[in-house]
Amino acid sequence: MILSNKYKRLVKGVFFDGIGMLTMGIPVIGPFLDIVWAPYAAKTMTEMYPGKKGKLASILLFIEEILPYTDIIPSFTIMWVYAYIFNGVDLKDEIIEVEVV
Repeated sequence: MILSNKYKRLVKGVFFDGIGMLTMGIPVIGPFLDIVWAPYAAKTMTEMYPGKKGKLASILLFIEEILPYTDIIPSFTIMWVYAYIFNGVDLKDEIIEVEVV
């Protein structure tokens, strides 16, 4: 199966949104996991979407992950929609091969 970098970012974003939402489902420990997850997720957002808009998105993502009960917001997916649907940005859209098992 061949995926463009554009769709690889979408899959990765949905995966990271899922991880962020999972912490809500873990009683007592979940909010403390957000303290570790928020900086990692923000760093990943900056790497996936370079530039000023990526930095702004990473700041908003960090705030969203740190605040309680806001983990339901799919920040990575929203950024993907913003970058590729509304702006039509082409961030190194080279073709890559993904092996399906």
